[in-house]
Amino acid sequence: MRRTETGELTEADAIRLAQKGDANAFERLYQLHNRRVYSLCLRMVGNPAAAEDLAQEAFLQLFRKIQTFRGESAFSTWLHRLTVNVVLMRLRRKNVIESSLDELAEQDEESGSAPREVGAADLQLSGSVDRVNLERAVGHLPPGYRAVFLLHDVEGYEHNEIADMLGCSIGNSKSQLHKARTRLRELLQEAERDRAREERQEAKREGEGPAEPETRPARQGSS
Repeated sequence: MRRTETGELTEADAIRLAQKGDANAFERLYQLHNRRVYSLCLRMVGNPAAAEDLAQEAFLQLFRKIQTFRGESAFSTWLHRLTVNVVLMRLRRKNVIESSLDELAEQDEESGSAPREVGAADLQLSGSVDRVNLERAVGHLPPGYRAVFLLHDVEGYEHNEIADMLGCSIGNSKSQLHKARTRLRELLQEAERDRAREERQEAKREGEGPAEPETRPARQGSS
């Protein structure tokens, strides 16, 4: 049995022992992966308390299902997918994974415009965007849009994989992604306008300088 320089179990040995019911080995896996699991949950739901609850649920599922891990992929990848499924099941229970493909098609028909290509690379979002503003904007997306955007553009899943996770069609996944990107552009543009407005107001205040003391005309003597 191999251990790290600090005397801890290696991940491989921890997995093997945890599959046999070793509580200490499972604790080791928790230490190795809890931050990443929590961060993934937080990105998907945008709420620290909910993310903490979902991370705990993910590790509970890990405890129950670790014997099904066969080593066909990296353990971190397997745990990642398990966590995503835990989050998406919660979202589905709350009915926030919208089905918007039909709505999108109807809007195109009503406007008479050509169908838009959805789910393709979005160059307007792939440039140099302020990371803080982007993360803030993602946090303001509806949960369904945010889930698809994060799964596709951040986590790198293909639309057929996302469709399987969400229980929807590939076209629906592409539609959700299109709407998420559209809304993100709007939010980022709003943030940019707010920033420009604040800069103008600050420049105006600096240009005015300190107020000059009021001067009164000298009193004329009596004739």
